[in-house]
Amino acid sequence: MDDNAIVALYWARSEDAIEETNKKYGTYCWQVSYNILRNGHDADECVNDTWLRAWNALPPQRPSRLQAFLAKITRNLSLDRWEQSHTQKRGGGQTAILLSELSDCIPSSSSIDQTLSDQALSETICRWLRDQPQKSRVAFIRRYWYADSVHQVAKRIGLTESGTKSLLHRLRRNLKDYLEQEGIVL
Repeated sequence: MDDNAIVALYWARSEDAIEETNKKYGTYCWQVSYNILRNGHDADECVNDTWLRAWNALPPQRPSRLQAFLAKITRNLSLDRWEQSHTQKRGGGQTAILLSELSDCIPSSSSIDQTLSDQALSETICRWLRDQPQKSRVAFIRRYWYADSVHQVAKRIGLTESGTKSLLHRLRRNLKDYLEQEGIVL
């Protein structure tokens, strides 16, 4: 079933909307969540919560790209769950590594609140990404949006893990410089 038909089911308040969404995007959303949480049970719960959030958001929203809409919900729910579980127990993990990698080039949330809205920061990063070669864009988005492992990113872009780590390091440094040039205080 195509996305417009699925969205129409939500607007008609048909319970088939959730079933069709799960058929088409269940595995995709689960993988987005699992890449962040590294826990199958938690990923299952986040995907189920995604369907509830989609049900509550449609209508009034009518997303032009349902997959991106669902991925954003899933990612945000997963990050919230990860943060909640790690405030209770400190421990290593993929998400902690991702956040620490980006900490040098993305300002803290309190700094963002004081200097720039989240939307403006997002637009600045999008402009920076558009200027990057495709391989670099794919590597950055797969690593820091989808939380793919370095191994998965390397496989996707056709580099060694070492080469991918170097590329990601250069991208973070380049992003930091770009944000500073744009007047975003780090």
